[in-house]
Amino acid sequence: MIELKSPGELQAMRAAGLVVWRTLTAVREIAKPGATTADLDELAEQTIRDAGAVPSFKGYHGFPASICASVNEQIVHGIPSKTRALNEGDIISVDCGAILDGWHGDSAVTLAIGEVSKADLALSAATEAAMWAGIAAVSSGRRLTDISHAVQTAAEKAGREDGIEYGMIVEYGGHGIGRQMHMDPFLPNLGKPGKGPRLKAGMALAIEPMLTGGGGETVELDDGWTVVTADGSRAAHWEHTVAITDDGPWVLTAPEDA
Repeated sequence: MIELKSPGELQAMRAAGLVVWRTLTAVREIAKPGATTADLDELAEQTIRDAGAVPSFKGYHGFPASICASVNEQIVHGIPSKTRALNEGDIISVDCGAILDGWHGDSAVTLAIGEVSKADLALSAATEAAMWAGIAAVSSGRRLTDISHAVQTAAEKAGREDGIEYGMIVEYGGHGIGRQMHMDPFLPNLGKPGKGPRLKAGMALAIEPMLTGGGGETVELDDGWTVVTADGSRAAHWEHTVAITDDGPWVLTAPEDA
């Protein structure tokens, strides 16, 4: 069953989504050379709790932090550390979730630390563009994999323009979200259109492509969480929580002018 929310419940999710947006905005400000990933996590948790919310990630299946901080070749689920200082030229994907009044918001951004390579900037831009293409495909009456196909098509288009075949991560993808962080349906980041459940007003989905500058093979580290590229290539991750309405997609984790 895919949870359908009332307009009032989507408004409650919007409030949770804005807590996540404000948290990522605060983290962005201190994500500079010399800051540790634990510094980012500490600020994120404080920002979430100051808003009267609770971090979605902390304690989730034992995860020890309030954000996932995935640096360079780390794709997702990186654990913040006091010993991992950010360096000039790094890229870091910060994934953040918050629970407010029982409703979840979930979003991720990839940040450049100081001056980074053109290839890394292009990788992040391609991933973000794929996310927005997926969001644009959200419409009541369409099928779930219409979103998947839009994400894939945009990623492939960016790769042709950038002269590189970006690796697509297939083991991980988007998901339903609402009273729980991860709900049905699973949303693949590639596939043929016109398949899967029909989209309906009141559904909410986290749309989150992950691309690499190399291959799509992954390895989970011994910490049981951190997922890295098998070939050591760099990775980017972008995500928004999106509600399906009769008027089209409503991005719950972005300001109105995004």
